[in-house]
Amino acid sequence: MAVQEITQTWVGATAKQIARAVRRGDASATQVVADHLDHIATADRELSAFRVVRAGEAIVEAEKVDEQEELADLPLAGVPVAVKENTAVAGLPTWNGSAAARSPIAEDDHEVVRRLRGAGAVILGVTRMPELGLWALTDDETSVTRNPWRADRTPGGSSGGSAAAVAAGLVPIAHGNDGLGSIRIPAACCGLVGLKPGRGVVPCQLGANDWFGLAEHGILATTVADAAVGFSVLAGRRPDKLVPPQRLRVATSLRSPVRGVRADEPNRDAVATASRLLAAAGHDTIAIDPVYPTALSLRGTATWFAAAAQEIRASGLDRRSLQRRSRRHAAVGDWVDRRGLVREADRAQWRERSIRFFADNSVDLLLTPALAATPPSATGWAGGSWRANLLTSIRYAPYAAPWNIAGLPALVVPVGLRPDGLPVAAQLVGPPGSELLLLAVAGQFELAAPWPRHAPNWPRVPTVAG
Repeated sequence: MAVQEITQTWVGATAKQIARAVRRGDASATQVVADHLDHIATADRELSAFRVVRAGEAIVEAEKVDEQEELADLPLAGVPVAVKENTAVAGLPTWNGSAAARSPIAEDDHEVVRRLRGAGAVILGVTRMPELGLWALTDDETSVTRNPWRADRTPGGSSGGSAAAVAAGLVPIAHGNDGLGSIRIPAACCGLVGLKPGRGVVPCQLGANDWFGLAEHGILATTVADAAVGFSVLAGRRPDKLVPPQRLRVATSLRSPVRGVRADEPNRDAVATASRLLAAAGHDTIAIDPVYPTALSLRGTATWFAAAAQEIRASGLDRRSLQRRSRRHAAVGDWVDRRGLVREADRAQWRERSIRFFADNSVDLLLTPALAATPPSATGWAGGSWRANLLTSIRYAPYAAPWNIAGLPALVVPVGLRPDGLPVAAQLVGPPGSELLLLAVAGQFELAAPWPRHAPNWPRVPTVAG
């Protein structure tokens, strides 16, 4: 009987492993990209993570990386990266979650895409999101994006396609953006590290007004080191070495920002696990609940509505062509706009109150659940009612939005598995400028309790050692 030769690929390697190998000449960017394109060609039939794959263009761009004489200063040399489809990639339409919301072919890259390319990354394609990025569920009329951990569950939203792609090893890291949790929610659903930087750290330039200043660009990754290098590139900084912090004082809270919504037992246990990891790393934890004003939830929801309405007006989209859930969402947004219910003064007040929380309680960070419940089913939410989409998104993922409104950095880190086999995560929030501290603490979690880098049985190819 003939012995079948098994060919190993770079699929499944970390971004840092790939970049180091390309810089040293141990691998070519062209081969790395070809390996990942081959994997996407078969694996994405199951997941529907990508809207468009730039196969030919990506190979040409990888060849250009290989032709560069000096690779030493490229932190992402030859690293395949996916970009969320609401962010301009030159030569592609900006889909914004559906054919109806699609804008014309972009002539230029968005600044964050330009920075990724400048760091040596190769853009393999754009990943799926819900229409206009409005929901914590990713699907449209053409396809349902599935969670690699369990195909009957959503990878979250709105950066659901990016999260699914990373969790299945289609790319080592992916770009996402986060207006009310859209990086952190998919990271929690898919067992990834997801960082939302603080306000003004990374250029945003999304839509009409950056979702009233709530939206930020960030990275989804399987390791803290990859998340850190991705963040540094987006922020236009040289990669910083993460230094394990000395003794910190961390507030822990299970309180939900949404009245009537409570974290389930696995998500409460996730906070307990994270607290033990903090204690083992030499930090102090103390139970302190942020005071979420009743008006915060109402104002946050109103901003969510109004952002949809403003985006549609600014882009000139035909509302009649949009999904029923989006039309209703925008109609409510028109109503709250007319009544002046979305005010910068309210957001500034909550930001000030949030910053004072750390100073007044003498704490360095805040630890909360990442989600309140297991990820919902992967089904045709795009054809469902507005009410079902609204309530489902709020009930399973209430913990992320306050920190967009405050403009504070926040990170999700895996801390184990639920009884249903899906990953469970915790959220860390810090004061302005604490991105590297958040990453360093997440690195302590990773060292003490490593998590599976990919969903079970993914990627489905033999991989090389980095």
